[in-house]
Amino acid sequence: MIPLFSTNQVREVDNYAIHNLGIPGLVLMENAATQIFNKTIENANHLIKKNRIGVICGKGNNGGDGFAAARQFANRGFHVKVIYLGNESEMSPDCLSNFKTLLNLGKDNKNILIKKFGSIKDLNFINDCDLILDALLGSGSQGILREPYNSIINSLNKIKSFKVAVDIPTGLNSDSGYAENCFNADLTVTLGELKRGLFIEDGYANCGIIEKGDIGIGFSFFDKLKTSEYLIEPEDVFYNLPFKKKDIHKYSSGKVLTIAGSGSFPGAARMTAKSALKVGAGASILCYPKSVRKLIFNKASEVVVNSYDDDGKEYLSKKNIKEFENKLEWADAVAIGPGLGREPETQDAVIEILKKKKCKRMVIDADGIFALNNDRYKNINIEGVVLTPHHGEFANLIGIETLELKKNVLFYGKKFVEDTGAYLILKGAPTIIFTPNGDSLINTAGNPGMAKFGTGDVLTGTIVGLLAQLKDTEKAVVTGVYIHSLAADLLLNDFTDYGYTAENIINKLPEAIKFLRKSFNSEI
Repeated sequence: MIPLFSTNQVREVDNYAIHNLGIPGLVLMENAATQIFNKTIENANHLIKKNRIGVICGKGNNGGDGFAAARQFANRGFHVKVIYLGNESEMSPDCLSNFKTLLNLGKDNKNILIKKFGSIKDLNFINDCDLILDALLGSGSQGILREPYNSIINSLNKIKSFKVAVDIPTGLNSDSGYAENCFNADLTVTLGELKRGLFIEDGYANCGIIEKGDIGIGFSFFDKLKTSEYLIEPEDVFYNLPFKKKDIHKYSSGKVLTIAGSGSFPGAARMTAKSALKVGAGASILCYPKSVRKLIFNKASEVVVNSYDDDGKEYLSKKNIKEFENKLEWADAVAIGPGLGREPETQDAVIEILKKKKCKRMVIDADGIFALNNDRYKNINIEGVVLTPHHGEFANLIGIETLELKKNVLFYGKKFVEDTGAYLILKGAPTIIFTPNGDSLINTAGNPGMAKFGTGDVLTGTIVGLLAQLKDTEKAVVTGVYIHSLAADLLLNDFTDYGYTAENIINKLPEAIKFLRKSFNSEI
């Protein structure tokens, strides 16, 4: 897994380089400028048709990186237009040094044009540029953008040019990933090390391609720092895949029980139960209301349907539990919730199942999570249970507004698993896995086409299917989340992200596993 770091940790290493290693700040800034130039050319050289680069610089060290990068571009023959904010007296020492160097160079180099920002109209100065570098505010900036920065960002985002953020997009909190308004980058060249806020929430949506720029101190210093945020890599998932022995049979390869579906939502139950089989589980039994059994019976031929007597209500009640209680003990893993409905009787049944906890490995999703609202989860033991809410469901569960959650998703996710001992899979773009040991594992696969009805039900089935085969819950959830998203990515070979459905993802799950095995040269 790839570690991610906080702003303070990156700043701590910068300070160590300057004060302990004796590397001047200007040298670090020059190294940063070289990386900004190199990474930009690697990713966008083919887009710089008119050879014009626009750079907008603030008054701090981020602005200094921008001035130094502008010089790098100009020295290589690009026409560079620079807009800067503030007076020389307001600039940080290293920023001022690079500003003066650029001014002096501009006296003899006609490729350099420099303009002081006075009003929003001044942004017309860089309207004709192929590429715009944002070096306004660095990772030290926190909170809502004040004027004129907020208006500047709004205007820059409207310019149809390739956009590059220096270190972080202006307006983004590099720790929480939250932004009320921020620079919409196509490329972010983050300096020193990868910052966690670039990969979650608004960072995920606004950073574009993320490249790490080495500022000349190496990465060994970061190895000594403790972190609890990581990006999931494909090899992490490959080595987690369940091993299939030659003498395996259907009951030794994972037994799954799915308690899901109702008369109103039959499809969710079917997709969950089927997905478990598609990732290698040997047996999949679905508990479903008897009165509406016909809605799914012919559509889930591989799944055994265990009907319970719902008295024609079309949903689960507490009294039905005894009809499948032996199956709770039989199963290696249990999924509860997709399409189950939110009737009070159904909610009571979910709580009762969790109290009994006949099976140690459980995945709770959708309506199962709804049953835990109003602090009901605090009154039962859900240690080791896997919960898979989206942002709205999780915010309701812990009793806060979704916006509040978005502002500090890592804090709330970690607090929940610390308090409960549960595993939290917070579905979104990207999906984040919170483990009871305090780690936050960020999924790196997936695409916008997954934002459709049914994909969450498939994820639940994928996870429970792997949970039935693997003894390690963390390995199962990491593998399930990644394979589910990888299947969606592979679908882009045949569809756009508009056209595929949850059913397509189910059918692509085996190919996702095959793709991983091929990628790491394993026997198929």
